[in-house]
Amino acid sequence: MTSLAVPPHHTAPQTGHRLPGGLLRDLEHPGDMFRHLGPNWYASVMGTGIVANAAATLPIHVTGLRTAATVVWALAAFVLVALTAAWAVHWTRHRDQATAHAAHPVMAHFWGAPAMALLTVGAGTLLLGKDWIGPHAAVDADTVLWSMGTALGLVTAVWIPHRVMTSHDVADDAAFGGWLMPVVPPMVSAATGALLIPHLPPGQGRLTLLLGCYAMFGISLFASLVIITQIWTRLVHHKTGPAAMVPTLWIVLGPLGQSVTAANLLGGVAHLALPRPYAGAAVAFGFLYGVPTWGFAMMWLALAASITARTTRRHLPFSLTWWSFTFPVGTCVTGTSALAVHLGSTPLKAAAAALYTLLVVAWLTVAVRTTLGSTRGTLFLPTQPTPTTAK
Repeated sequence: MTSLAVPPHHTAPQTGHRLPGGLLRDLEHPGDMFRHLGPNWYASVMGTGIVANAAATLPIHVTGLRTAATVVWALAAFVLVALTAAWAVHWTRHRDQATAHAAHPVMAHFWGAPAMALLTVGAGTLLLGKDWIGPHAAVDADTVLWSMGTALGLVTAVWIPHRVMTSHDVADDAAFGGWLMPVVPPMVSAATGALLIPHLPPGQGRLTLLLGCYAMFGISLFASLVIITQIWTRLVHHKTGPAAMVPTLWIVLGPLGQSVTAANLLGGVAHLALPRPYAGAAVAFGFLYGVPTWGFAMMWLALAASITARTTRRHLPFSLTWWSFTFPVGTCVTGTSALAVHLGSTPLKAAAAALYTLLVVAWLTVAVRTTLGSTRGTLFLPTQPTPTTAK
């Protein structure tokens, strides 16, 4: 098959290499280390933030878990601020490289990551940060972050597909999990917007936000279904492709788990804005949509895990695509937890705990590897695409 084009800075060199003379020693300007800082870096904020948010929604009590989750939320918030500052340097000093990301047929899709990073940290502020900064400040902060993330997410949901349809040169075997990145943010907005609805006064404000969240649910759901179908077709006809792209198969879990979360969270607050019988129908929809979709998500998780294990036995190089092991699994945790709470299901509670354990293990692994790669400077270096023929 024709290999997927892996762009420079999309995969990283092996972490055994190092910038000559250290990370900054040989740079003419320190800001040059951010020359290749793509939007895919925001996946680290998403993956860290979801560890905190998922812990806050677990239907089981674990001593000390909330405190630990709040610390992780603070870490995600810090990384968001630091990364945004670095990205500002990137855009200021290397604007040509920054604009080239949107023109690249692979990297362009990761423009959805900054929006989801804002939404994830915002939700964590309301769920956990209120313990430290107070409920009023938490609501205000989440309102700002949710508004910014939603606006950016709606832009990427139209802008990036438009670029793909009108200007990108797309091969027959190009579909990969990253295609979901620009269309998933509206689903994250739908799920996290449900947390803000109780904080609005009764009336048109609540109703408008609820209806807007359901509309964004539809935007992301139908776009995701189209893309997932293309990914399945590519896997059947062209197989798995380059090893570095295999982790992106896990991104498919993102819209699946997040949609189950959104359907149930929105159903739980629908009575605050909708009259009968619509409020009851919204609750029923959470169950009728959520359980079948959860079942498909678990099937895809098994497929992705088996393909990943097969690739790992052959060699799975570390790159930023490994963050695909975190946020999508986290959405499965929140979706499973929402179903477990609404249905009172003990097996679903156990499944949520098992999935959260998987999430924590994945996050610790990827976070450590990313920290090492960053301190060594390898993740800031561009790489050349290496064609790999699938077997």
